[in-house]
Amino acid sequence: MTSRRILVVTVVHHPEDARIRHRQIASLLAAGWEVTFAAPWAGHGAQPPDDGTVPGLTALDLTRSSGRRRFAAQRDARRVMREHGPRHDVVLLHDPELVPSTLGISLPLTVWDVHEDTAAVVDLRSWVPARLRGPLRSLASTMERSAERRMVLILADEDYAQRFAQPHLVVPNTTPVPPDPPPAGTPDEQGRLRVVYLGSLTRERGVGELVRVGEQLAARTEGRAVLEIVGPAHGSATTEQLQAAQRAGHLEWSGFLPADRALDRLDGALAGLSLLHDVENFRPSMPTKVVEYLAHAVPVISTPLPRAVDLVDRSGAGTVVPFHDVEQTVEQLLAWVADPAAAAELGRRGHDLARRELDWGVHSAEFVTAMERLAGASR
Repeated sequence: MTSRRILVVTVVHHPEDARIRHRQIASLLAAGWEVTFAAPWAGHGAQPPDDGTVPGLTALDLTRSSGRRRFAAQRDARRVMREHGPRHDVVLLHDPELVPSTLGISLPLTVWDVHEDTAAVVDLRSWVPARLRGPLRSLASTMERSAERRMVLILADEDYAQRFAQPHLVVPNTTPVPPDPPPAGTPDEQGRLRVVYLGSLTRERGVGELVRVGEQLAARTEGRAVLEIVGPAHGSATTEQLQAAQRAGHLEWSGFLPADRALDRLDGALAGLSLLHDVENFRPSMPTKVVEYLAHAVPVISTPLPRAVDLVDRSGAGTVVPFHDVEQTVEQLLAWVADPAAAAELGRRGHDLARRELDWGVHSAEFVTAMERLAGASR
């Protein structure tokens, strides 16, 4: 049988994004697909793989969409889709701004992977003037309705379904679950206990709270425990805040790491933090970082967003703290510093639930089967 071909396009996400590159694309390549991956490699300071380095994968560089500088990226993506799209069975889009870029282009069956609440996320964009947020939210909702009529949708979270008129395939943000991760609270090479945060960094994602947790943890344990932050900062203010905290010795910040290296940093950690704020875009979603902590047997401290609370309660693998409550977060961490075996037991419970419910190995097959069906339909 002739191998299927898919064009995957993003102008926003890092080319090493876990959902795109290390879950969906990796699953398609393993199933024998040929994948053309158009992404902002240079814009994110990443090096695309040379032809043939990854069998079945061809990389194309696109202009990065960032802040108010978005139209050049849309034009570049439109050019690539027009030139390369017709040679593929399926086109898979990962950014809402790519949806209108397909208008007027002859493409094969096109899929939009809906990562978040498109309208609600407008309020999180600091570069959007306040007077434009209402109109842009309305425009985003209109765009979603138009996309539903013109293309196939897949949803990253089942709660997104209520925004759409028709049912759509849900491909949740689960993660590969290692069979036997080290117990939580395993000291690192320097004999320290590590507390981790994995993910993007913004004010709404709790960067201010993380910085204060790191400062108190370092002081109250005299350096025996350290906060390790892995992820990209968005905005100069966030970057400067993290750099200052790192210079002061309050935390360690590595910036963005590819998914495999980032997940390796979870193994043996004492706890994983998810201190997201109470904003509309976060309320219906499952925080991917919480899933990843549980998969690596790391107990969780989370703010009371509904989906995170459900996971923590059902797994018995952590605790929920009030929004913005640094003191309670630090007190729980100090309790686990004093009793790492307790943290290890909670982590074991979380790993048990992750193996049952959150393993990408299960959802990977569903995703590939759906893409095969769509490719057949397009032909």
